[in-house]
Amino acid sequence: MNIDIINSSIRPQKELLLQHPLYNKVKTIDDLRHFLEGHVYAVWDFMSLLKALQAKLTCTSTPWLPVGNPELRYLINEIVLAEETDVNAEGKRQSHYEMYVDAMKACAANTAGIEDFLTDVVETQNIFVSIKKSSLHPDIKAFLDFTFRVIDRGRPHEIAAAFTFGREDLIPSMFTEILRKFQQNFPETNLRKLIYYFERHIALDADEHGPMAMQMINELCGNDAEKWREAAEVAMMALEKRIGLWNAIEENIMKHDMAPI
Repeated sequence: MNIDIINSSIRPQKELLLQHPLYNKVKTIDDLRHFLEGHVYAVWDFMSLLKALQAKLTCTSTPWLPVGNPELRYLINEIVLAEETDVNAEGKRQSHYEMYVDAMKACAANTAGIEDFLTDVVETQNIFVSIKKSSLHPDIKAFLDFTFRVIDRGRPHEIAAAFTFGREDLIPSMFTEILRKFQQNFPETNLRKLIYYFERHIALDADEHGPMAMQMINELCGNDAEKWREAAEVAMMALEKRIGLWNAIEENIMKHDMAPI
């Protein structure tokens, strides 16, 4: 098995995500805010997958030792550099998660949910306890639980598969056009930072990080048929959990749209 076979096997799930009815449900600024309030968990757990890979593929402790494959060290460190310390819309260094939260605040989306969740993660020191006790939608809980189960198993090729095939390129370019129309129709709502985030993240994934991540999968699985099988299984499950996340966000939007005024 190789990358082409995995891509072929997960194509139906990717199409479901790219054609998901969620995008057509984002019709108002309030709908957009509810989208952001659910999607931010995917932005955050993406960073967690990234750092888990860096911990597995490089030396992150002292005394330093030349851990693993230098090519893999280069690939993951290059991705970390941009994702953790990219240049934001003001030309200052920020992680993509921090950019996203700032963009949420700029358009008056509620960041209390993700901020309270991360506070609880620090307090419990146990991500699974924090997920279970949270008031998040069950499908968002399942999405996060899957991510951290993969991280907890500690198999680099599986972590790389979840990271590579559940990426933010699953948000189609049409979504950026939705944002542009909102900015034109609601100029009092500041979407500049949000548009910048999506354009920057999608461009990086397409031009740099996507190919690098695919190369990581190839390096980590090599000629091991069992690793390829496991990577394909994780890739499929990552997309299924992502579909669940999209379903949860769509449900939350529809619930608020139908709420009495």
